[in-house]
Amino acid sequence: MNKSEIPQNHCHTELVYQRINKKLGVNFLNGEIEALIKKVVLETTLDCFKKKEKNYYISSKETNSRITINSTTFRVITVDKIIK
Repeated sequence: MNKSEIPQNHCHTELVYQRINKKLGVNFLNGEIEALIKKVVLETTLDCFKKKEKNYYISSKETNSRITINSTTFRVITVDKIIK
């Protein structure tokens, strides 16, 4: 897997932006969400990337979050808080 493909090709829908804000309990602008996703993808080591069925799950201890991305379309599905 080439993780640099994800930030170059990922996409979002308005519903996804709303879902991410709700699940993280924040009110980020769309650009802030995109920057967060790009940062996590680029700064997270490959051992924190898991592919299960058709999705990538990227876990970041730094941001205490897990991003779910479709492995074919690179569409961001959601971002969840990691419960410690």
